[in-house]
Amino acid sequence: MVFSSLIFIFIFLPLVLVSYYITPRRLRNTVILLASLLFYAWGEPTYIILIIISILINYLGALLIRVHIKNKDKSKFIFITLLLIDISILFFFKYYGFAIECLGSIIGLDLKVKSISLPLGISFYTFQQISYIADIYMQKVKPERNLIDFATYITMFPQLIAGPIVKYDDIHKQLANRKESINKFGEGVQRFIIGLGKKVILANNIGVIWTQVKEVNLNDLSIVLSWIGIIAFTLQIYFDFSGYSDMAIGLAKMFGFDFLENFDYPYISKSITEFWRRWHMSLGGWFREYIYIPLGGNKKGTLIQVRNLFIVWFTTGLWHGASTNFVVWGLYFGVILFIEKIYLKDLLKKIPSIFSHIYTLIIVMIGWVIFDMNTLTDSGHYIKIMFGFGNNIFIDNLAKYILTNNFIILLIGLICSTKLIKIYMNKIKSTFRENDVFLITAINLLILIISTAYLVGASYNPFLYFRF
Repeated sequence: MVFSSLIFIFIFLPLVLVSYYITPRRLRNTVILLASLLFYAWGEPTYIILIIISILINYLGALLIRVHIKNKDKSKFIFITLLLIDISILFFFKYYGFAIECLGSIIGLDLKVKSISLPLGISFYTFQQISYIADIYMQKVKPERNLIDFATYITMFPQLIAGPIVKYDDIHKQLANRKESINKFGEGVQRFIIGLGKKVILANNIGVIWTQVKEVNLNDLSIVLSWIGIIAFTLQIYFDFSGYSDMAIGLAKMFGFDFLENFDYPYISKSITEFWRRWHMSLGGWFREYIYIPLGGNKKGTLIQVRNLFIVWFTTGLWHGASTNFVVWGLYFGVILFIEKIYLKDLLKKIPSIFSHIYTLIIVMIGWVIFDMNTLTDSGHYIKIMFGFGNNIFIDNLAKYILTNNFIILLIGLICSTKLIKIYMNKIKSTFRENDVFLITAINLLILIISTAYLVGASYNPFLYFRF
């Protein structure tokens, strides 16, 4: 079950909301937990036992860390044991086959393993549990003694499948004491609808363009078509994932929770450093807090900083998938960030903003080619075509056809990836006249109706980050 499905929007969510609000406050986390387990089992019945066992291990382990907190050796042993269990489960399901194939290529054998289906959301809920036990071990927070509340934190369906990664430190007070209100509920509904529109109206329609382009043989791809394709994917992945995050944040508000933001208009960035402060902020913050800083960050000299930077970006790439493409994609951004920090930081501040924007977008789009093409060879070939290194023609009829038929949706996508719409909506809200309230309500209702119409006949409705 995905958020952008008719069964979720018009059956599952209304039933859960009604059940939640008619239930006494002390039992509301139980309602969320049961709904979340049903939500997970709907798409992943095989692995529902896995997530329950994982929750019990981390719940009991955190309590043990707390009991032995004054005994550094015992608490450290328990922490490392829990860490190894969490990482081992993630490694087995996500990286075991990849590791065997890599080993085979090293020793010159064609080793094949039976493919194992990846449990939904395992990367996200594993990182949440690791951050939880790490914060307990470092005494940033006390362990959650209520098993229902802890299980609710891990399985909460708004963020279970594809984030954002919610740290226990940011939400533990809300688990025990939160205030639902009509205003917050209304904000949640509006945020959910905006995310739904991003996903269904923009990401799905723009994604079809990239699908068409990827089907073209690279030898037949024109330069213009290659740029149309990667611009489409650049917009698709942003609206797909930020739309999901918007829906997750909106759903949380409906139940009285406040999640931190996950995206902040990354495509308006003027450097790659800024881009990664704005893109998937919960993941970036997680790597910074639990890997980069514990390794020493930038406090122990340039060599250590460079080492830490590349460890973080190697793991960032690997987190996204068991593939050489993802590892290279992560290291690619590690190299760019290193170059920016050492050589380009001052230059990017001095040059006109338009050039720093162009530089950032080109670097990001090259990265997306590496990210989504099937092989590194195809990625390299595609990038060569983009910059005219080869015998590919400049423009072909397919490029003209796609551009002519999709110019409006691409233009809307480009506009919506900036702050222009937000600035306009904030301007309306600042004046706050009665007619404006009706206007905002009408806009949201229109987005919901159009999205629903698309979903009724939808044949293309993936969530890109479900595979991570």
